[in-house]
Formats: sequence, structure tokens, C-alpha cells
Amino acid sequence: LGPPADSCAPWCPRNSVCINAIACRCHPGFSSWSGEIITSPADSCDDINECEPPLAVSCGKFADCQNVDGSHYCTCSPGYGLVSGATTFRNESENTCQDVDECQQKPRICKGRSVCINTLGSYTCTCPPGLELNPKDPNLCTDVDECSSRQHPCHNSTACINTVGSYRCRCRRGWTPLPGFRDNQNTTVCEEMSFPTWTPPPGIQSQRLSGFFERVQDLRRRFTPASAQDTVQDLIQSVDELLKAPGDLETLALPDRHHTVTHLLSGLEEVLRTLAKAVPGGSFTYQSPEGTELSLVIQEQGHGNVTLGQSHARMLLDWAVAAGAAGSGPTVAGILSNPNMQKLLANASLELDPERQAELEETHESPLYGVQWRLLSAVNSVFLSNTNTTKLDPKVTFAFSHPPEKPGTRQELICAFWKGADDGGGHWATTGCWTLGSWNNSTTCQCSHLSSFAVLMAHYDVQEDPMLDVITYVGLSLSLLCLLLAALTFLLCRAIQNTSTSLHLQLSLCLFLAHLLFLTAMDRTEITVLCAVIAGALHYLYLASFTWMLLAGLHLFLTARNLTVVSYSSVSRFMKKLMFPVGYGVPAMIVAISAHKHDHHRTSIVNLAFFLMTLWILKSRLSLLNSDVSTLQNTRMLTFKATAQLFILGCTWCLGILQVGPAAHVMAYFFTIINSLQGVSIFLVYCLLSQQVREQYGKWLKRVRKTKADSETFTLSSRTMSDASRPFMV
Repeated sequence: LGPPADSCAPWCPRNSVCINAIACRCHPGFSSWSGEIITSPADSCDDINECEPPLAVSCGKFADCQNVDGSHYCTCSPGYGLVSGATTFRNESENTCQDVDECQQKPRICKGRSVCINTLGSYTCTCPPGLELNPKDPNLCTDVDECSSRQHPCHNSTACINTVGSYRCRCRRGWTPLPGFRDNQNTTVCEEMSFPTWTPPPGIQSQRLSGFFERVQDLRRRFTPASAQDTVQDLIQSVDELLKAPGDLETLALPDRHHTVTHLLSGLEEVLRTLAKAVPGGSFTYQSPEGTELSLVIQEQGHGNVTLGQSHARMLLDWAVAAGAAGSGPTVAGILSNPNMQKLLANASLELDPERQAELEETHESPLYGVQWRLLSAVNSVFLSNTNTTKLDPKVTFAFSHPPEKPGTRQELICAFWKGADDGGGHWATTGCWTLGSWNNSTTCQCSHLSSFAVLMAHYDVQEDPMLDVITYVGLSLSLLCLLLAALTFLLCRAIQNTSTSLHLQLSLCLFLAHLLFLTAMDRTEITVLCAVIAGALHYLYLASFTWMLLAGLHLFLTARNLTVVSYSSVSRFMKKLMFPVGYGVPAMIVAISAHKHDHHRTSIVNLAFFLMTLWILKSRLSLLNSDVSTLQNTRMLTFKATAQLFILGCTWCLGILQVGPAAHVMAYFFTIINSLQGVSIFLVYCLLSQQVREQYGKWLKRVRKTKADSETFTLSSRTMSDASRPFMV
């Protein structure tokens, strides 16, 4: 008996399925040599290749058939793709293959500077002129070196410089392009470099200047590119000789002298800019016997920042600024530092930047009517291959060396440049230059243009309010008269002589001498020694005045404290021992210390603190007076005098610290009016408002009148006796 009819043959090969116990069927896409049904265990199911005859499935145009086990699929040929974006399809009816633009699909398929060109089903990479396809990489273009292959028409006066995709013809060192040609072009033609033409400034009559330009012409005649370095050194030494002994140049009128400076600076920059291109090597520095320094950097190509300079100045700039847009030959950057130009630059004007001038006028709350300056550094001339240097980006940074300087009141260190005028003259200016800071003996500046630079110490003359001067002179004149009358009163009126009177006498004398010296000698600054003596005397006299004010306030406090017991003797003894050593000794010590330390501000601060403390003590003590004081006669007068002490004791000098902000001008008027009339206040309070003094004035007036009357009686009597003694004549 055979196997059951519904059993499965265990021997069915791979890629088949069992039909019954004696037969198997191959999967779709597979077949055996005996057909679809297999009855022999020796048969196998093999893949049917639908892409080959006899079936040869058609995928359509621009497509390829791809066989897989048991099946197949269609793909677009390389360089083509389905419209839908799918990658496979089944048969020709689903075929939508079309050309793919590889240049757009893969923009970087062609490398470097090669250009992609799409073709039907593919692409090609082509190269621009001066480049060729790399045999090892057909998608990459490499440079053709026209110079080494001699595929260039450069003139024999030039050197071929290969560039990517092209070449340049550059003048050889010491040569310049012929008129009508530009350097670094394919058609450049050059001639040997010559010394630039430099003639004397027109209209300037000077034998010293003529001799200098004769020397320049001699250098020009002997110049060769090979001797460029020696010529540069000789030229700098000739300039030093001219500036060291300018001779008749110093006697020129200011406009002619400054015209000469402008001509020298501009001509020197042009000559050095030209000759530097023939100097061998990448850099060159030179220091003349007179201290003039030259620093040069010469580069064919450069990038980033470059620093050059020596002891007088250093400069930091971007090399792109030095080269500019022309790119003619090697790029030159140089700085010439000359420390010997003070004589020719004397009395030149200084033009401040409008914004800076507005800031100063706002700070001082008064217009500037003049700026005095003093040259601190060498004059540093900067020259580049790039001649368009009026508006540079990025800016150029300088560090200028100079002797240590500490700016005083209304002074500052500024970076200035020499600005040539349309008429050939020149002056200092600051527009486009900013002072970044000063440290020790160096000042750092930044400028958006190039010229000849220097560091100046500028002193700003501020236009003062003339009305304040009038008030000062009138008020001090009145105070002088009143202080003189008060001092005479304190000396001659015995009825009021006591410790308080002695204090006020010394205060009056010190203020009188201080005001008198201020009015008569304040402007005597021509002689340095005399100016110092006057300043020291004023310092001492005003400090002594402040000290006597303090002692008067202290005496007032001690007197007020002892009013209830009417104990004045101890106060008098204490003040008599204290007042003269303190009144004249302490100011002398302060002046001596101030002169040694050169600091005149701390004394005013100390005195101000003394005044404020005295004012507070007086306020506190006077408010605690015993009610018995009210029994004193003339209480209102006592109150008025106590209040007047605020003016007499100098407390109104505190108004000086309030002269800031919008109210500064008003406070200046208050300060000037009140303090210039301090002498009037002393005479008013201690003389005119004193009953004893008024009585004494009355006695003196009566004596004067009696003396005058007696004199007139005596005169009349003498005349009568004289007439009686004459003989009677008929």
C-alpha cells in the first residue's frame, strides 16, 4: 500500500510547496526542468529570469529590468528618474522615466572652480580659462601655471606671478610702470624707478631751505634703485640738519613757516613711499644720529594685523588698509618719527573736533576762546602704499612715547594731527582721532585717517563771565576800605578792646592783605619765581584768615556757653594763650606741607570741615541758652549778630561746593557777591552796629569839629590883632 492520498511529500525542494504525498509545485517565479509540478525528489525549483528571453519583460524607454529571486522590477537608467520620485516600477505601463539634472540636484558634484554642464542622462565638468581637469579626478579643476610653462606674454621688464586661473606681470624691484600702464596687469610694461620730483615750496624765501633742496636734487641725480636704502638714510640726515639749525626759517612769518612744515611733511612722505619699494628685504629700521626713527614693512602679500615702530611711536594696522584697492607692486607701510620739529611748529593753531569742543563748553559752562598747546612727543608721519587714507576701516591704533606728564586744571593730553590747508599752510586738528588713554610715559590713540601725528598737552582758555569779575573787583575794593576802617577802629577804640576785638583785628588784617594782594598781583605770572611767591603768600594769607575765622567761632561758642554764669575771664585767658600760635602757626605749617606735596586742595577741605563743625556747635549751643539771656538788653541785636556770624566766620565759602549742575552759574553769583563783601560784613556788625563804637565815633567827630572850630577862632583872632596893630593912615 502506498502513502495516504492526503499526506504531504517530505522531499519537496526549496522554493516549492507540497501538493500531496507524491507531488510538489514550484513557487511563482520558479520552475523545474520537468515543469511546474515536481514528482521526483531529484528535481529542484530554480528562479525564472524574467529579464532575459524568452520572457524578456519590457520596462520601456530609459529603463532597465532587474531580476530577483522569484520576481523582477524595473528601474530608470542612470541619469534618469521617475516623475513621482519612486525608485522602482513593474512594467512599461508604469514607466515615467525622465532626465535628471545632476548639476541642480548636486551643486557640488563638480569640485573647486569647475563648472557643471548637464547632459541627457549624465553631466560633464568643464574648467574656466587658466584651469584644466585633473586626470586623477575628472570632477576637479586645477590651476595651469602659465609662468613655469612660459605660456605668458609678460614683458621682460616684469616678473610673471602665477595666480589661480591666470597670471600677473609685476614690475621688478626698483622699477615702476610706464605712463599709461598699471602694475600687476597682463600687459604691464615698466621702467627703472627714479627719485620723485621734490621742489621748494613756492613763495618761500629762505637760504636754509634752498640749501636743503639743493641737497635733495643731488640725491635725486645720484639715485639708483640699488642704492635706495642709502638714499633714504641720507635724506633723513639732511632733514635732521635742516630742523636742528633752521636758521632763517625761524624768522619767517607764521603762515610761511607753517606752509614750509606742510610742504616738508607731505613731500617727505611721498619720497619715502616711493623709495621704500626699492629697499631690499621685508622690513627696514633706521635711527639717525639726531634721534629720528624710520620703520618700514614691505610685503608682496600680507593679511591680518601688522605692528611697526620703535621707541618714539608704534603703530598697529590691518594689512588690508596698507594695501588698499590698487595692489600696485609690493605693499609698503612706514612711520617716520622726528623729535626735532618744535621750532617750526611753534605758535601753530589747534582746531578741536566740534563734538569735543561742545563737550568742553558744556563741562565748563562757558565758551572756549582759545586753546594753548605744548608738543610732548615726536612728530610721527605715516605713509602707506594706499594713498586713500581719509576714512579707514578698521581704524589705526598708535602708542606715542613722551615724558611723564600729569594734566592740571583745564588741561588734557590729546592726540592731534597736522592738517594741511588749501592755501598750503597747516594747523593741528583732532577730528577723526581719539585718545584712548595715557599710562606712565605713553599715550594710546586711534585714528580713522592718516597724516602726521603727535601728542599735545592742551590747556583750554574758558571765557569767564565778565560780570563776575566786576562784582569781584567792586566787592573786594569795598571790603578793603571797610577792613581798613575796622582795623583802625579795633586799634584806636579802647572801650571795645578785649579778646574778641583782638581776634577780629587779626582777621581784618589778614583779609585786608589777602584781598590787596589778590587785586594787585594776581595776574603777575610772567616771572616764575615771583608767581610762586605770590601764590604762596595768597595761600598763607587766606589760610590765616580761615584760621582766625575758626578761632572767632570758637570764642563765640565758649562765650555763649558761659553766658549763664558770666564767666569770661577763663575764656579770655584761654584764647590769649591759644590764638596767636594757632592763628599764624597752623597756616604756616599747612602751606609748608602743601608746597612739599604739591597738593593745595586738602587745606580747603579741612577748613570747610572746621566751618561746618563750628556752625553746628553754634546752632546747638545757642539753642540751649538759659532763659536769663532774654533779660539782656538789645536781644534782637544779639540774635542778628549771631546770625551774621555765618557770613563773618566764612561759612558762606561752602557755596563753592554747590557750583555744579544747572544751578552752577547762579551759585557762582551768590558765592562771589557774599564772599567779596565779607569785609563789609565785619565793619557793619562790629563797628556800625556796636553802640560803644558809635559813641566813640561821635566823640571823635565832636573832637574833629571842636578842633576845626578852635582853629577857625584862632585864625579870626589872629587876623583881628593883626589889623589892630597896623598904623592908622589918612
